[in-house]
Amino acid sequence: MTKILITGANGYIGRHVVSYAAKQGLDIVTVDFKNQMPHKGIKAIEIDILKEAGNPDLYNCFGRPDVVLHLAWQDGFNHKADSHINNLPAHYAFLKNMIDAGCSSLAVMGSMHEVGYYEGAISADTPCNPLSLYGIAKNALRQAILTYTEDKNVSVKWLRAFYITGDDEHNNSIFTKILEMAKAGQKTFPFTSGLNKYDFLDVDELAEQVVTLSLQKEKTGIINVCSGKPVSLKDKVESFIKQKSLDIQPEYGKFPNRKYDSPAIWGIPVNFNKEREE
Repeated sequence: MTKILITGANGYIGRHVVSYAAKQGLDIVTVDFKNQMPHKGIKAIEIDILKEAGNPDLYNCFGRPDVVLHLAWQDGFNHKADSHINNLPAHYAFLKNMIDAGCSSLAVMGSMHEVGYYEGAISADTPCNPLSLYGIAKNALRQAILTYTEDKNVSVKWLRAFYITGDDEHNNSIFTKILEMAKAGQKTFPFTSGLNKYDFLDVDELAEQVVTLSLQKEKTGIINVCSGKPVSLKDKVESFIKQKSLDIQPEYGKFPNRKYDSPAIWGIPVNFNKEREE
């Protein structure tokens, strides 16, 4: 039975990843700095892996898992937070520790914000020029880990996520904010033009892709975790409002777009059906 360690298990993505992994008959070990959501039959370890990143006994403490899936990341919804840069050395030290201790399969959550401003479809070969502290930190971590493992027998999957929807009560996206504003009785809210097109993926579908791609052995390096379909933010917001039967409407054009938000950006997905068959 494959043993998988999942860091950041109590995070927005982590909760869904653990739930999906639990259905696959895996031997799961979860780790977070606070065990807020215990899962029946799953070993949960409460530890701050960034503070313990250099602990030489850490891999043994986790039971020497076959796969390390690193989802842990602070302030993922605040792209300007200094923590992205401040925590970068600890993320690298933790992953390096796992590799040096004997882990031969590593999967790390990446982000399309590593790419920065870009128009069109993103592949594994798309040049990166990140324009936020979040993107800069993720990009640097990917470069560091892939460089470190060049001459090592380690399978590294960099799982590059795009825009994630669903479970909006635990998210911090525009959809979460719309729910909060509607609940407060607001009838309108200021918004951007809404014309930008993004790659949206429901968090449960993302969890399925993350677990499946983490366990497979054929594909390594940058792997897009995405839908492969660009959808305008305007269409997505209006569909969300209609689906939730909310009495609130956006006021388009009140806010400017962020400088690193391109007119249209989406991922080129892996042949996921092929992955499942293999």
